[in-house]
Parts: sequence; C-alpha cells; structure tokens
Amino acid sequence: MAGLLDRRLWVVTGKGGVGKSTVSAALALASARAGRRTLVCEVNTQERVSRFLGHPPVGPEVSRLEENLWAVDMRPQEAMREYALMTLRFEALYKAVFENRVIRYFLRFIPSLQELVLLGKVLWHVRETRADGQPAWDTVVLDAPATGHAISFLRVPQVLLDTVPPGPLHKEARAMRDLLVDPGLTAAVLVSLPEELPVNETLELAEALRGQVRVQPTAVVLNATSPLRFEEGELRTLAPVPGLSDAAREQHAGALRSREARARLESGVGVPVHEVPRLFSERFGRAQVEAVAGHLAALVGRWA
Repeated sequence: MAGLLDRRLWVVTGKGGVGKSTVSAALALASARAGRRTLVCEVNTQERVSRFLGHPPVGPEVSRLEENLWAVDMRPQEAMREYALMTLRFEALYKAVFENRVIRYFLRFIPSLQELVLLGKVLWHVRETRADGQPAWDTVVLDAPATGHAISFLRVPQVLLDTVPPGPLHKEARAMRDLLVDPGLTAAVLVSLPEELPVNETLELAEALRGQVRVQPTAVVLNATSPLRFEEGELRTLAPVPGLSDAAREQHAGALRSREARARLESGVGVPVHEVPRLFSERFGRAQVEAVAGHLAALVGRWA
C-alpha cells in the first residue's frame, strides 16, 4: 500500500479531543525524518504542534523548528494580508483596498472570508516554488479544524464556485478546489478514539468529505487503543483477587471497545485503520510524539 509520502498535502482532522494535533505533529516529524522539507500548518489555534515537539511558539510567520521541519500558526488578520498580497501582488493596492477602514468594516460580513484566506494561504504553500521551479515544500501537514468546522473550512472553494460569477475569485476557487480533490496530491487522515461518539462522528465526517468536499479519506488513525491481553479463562482465574480482577476486566473491556471501533471504522470508512496504543505518562511531550510517529510508520510509508 502506498504511504502518505506519495502525496504532498496531508489534511488531518477529527472530533475535538481525539489527538488530532498530536497525530499532526507525529506525521510532520516522520515526514521530516524521511528527508522531506515539511511545513506543518495550524489554523487559528493555541499552537500545540510546536509545543508538543519541544519548541517555543512560532506565531504567524513560517519558522524553522529543526532539520527539514518548519511550522506556522495561521491567523485570520495576518493571513488576510499575506494572501491578498500573494493575489494582488502590489502592497500599495492591498493597502488601498484592505486597509481602508470602511472596506474592512464590510469585509467582516462576507460569508466564509476568514476560511477563504486561511485555506488559500495553506494551498498557496502547497503551490509555492523555489527559484529552481521545484516545490518549496515536499510535505504540507494541515492540522485542520475539528469535524464540523473542518467541512465548512474545506468546502469554501466549492461554495465559491457555486455562487461567485466567473472572474479572478472564481478562478482562484477552482484552483483551490482542484488541489484539494486531487487524490495524487492530497491525503485526508481522520483521527478517532475507540469510543462510540468519536467513531460515529468519524463515520459522518468521512461521508461529508466524500459528498460535500469531494475528498476521499486516505486513512483513519485510531488513537489510544488498548491491546487484548486477557482471555476469558484468565479473567475467571483472577476473579478471587478483587483489585487485580477489576483492573483486568477494565482493561479487557477497553480492548474489546478498541476491537469493535476498528471493525466499525474499517467497514464504514473503507480505508486502512492505523492504531496508536494508549500512552501512559505523567506529561505529554516530545518523547510521546516520537512514540506516536513510530506507530504510524506504516501509514507514512518509506523512511529515510
């Protein structure tokens, strides 16, 4: 099976609280270690990725974290300026239009404008080239918004195509849409937990991606799973030891939930499911991200 290294844009999304940013950090680290110039993009967040990797916050400017790895936290106001300059080319024109107090007031009421400029900047980096004409980034990892917001965020190009008359904005929306739906360029990684609500939401997310965004999910990461350690006979043997028996039965129940969740996701989403076992640690940091990256090696593909 081809891994993520055959694509250039990795979109990571899932229900809030399932470990989406952890998976984004781990995938970005794996990509960088494969020798690829990697940019990880967070969208208007509290900057978890750089912190998870043991680095200070980077802010809205693309900043180098370590070898082959850069990061940026995209925020609406800064992204508006950068994306407008990328599109308009002339700073004087940008200032005349977007820094006009009256125009800025009315811009606030344009539907999806914030999502447009944020997604536009992400996709601009996907298209960005170096002086020799080669892509500036071998991998762009997008730590996308959580489930419901992710669909609205990723649907912006198609919404514009359906509503905006032919012209520069329509042309830009088409280019953005074509990048997102290109299966040779974009991989969508859905993150879930072995619990009923996250699994249900992942199944709905996969359906919405296919139907509304026209993006085919590539893989599911099932986070915080529990391995099956005990047989029923072993559990009966431990029954006379109350504390040990309770712990064993609790672990066994978690393992059965993990197995059921994987089966539902494999059947419902129809893509490979990669498990990351639950990590037990007093604090979460670089070592834990390294461990997650190791568990996702098969998803990423070849290693350098």
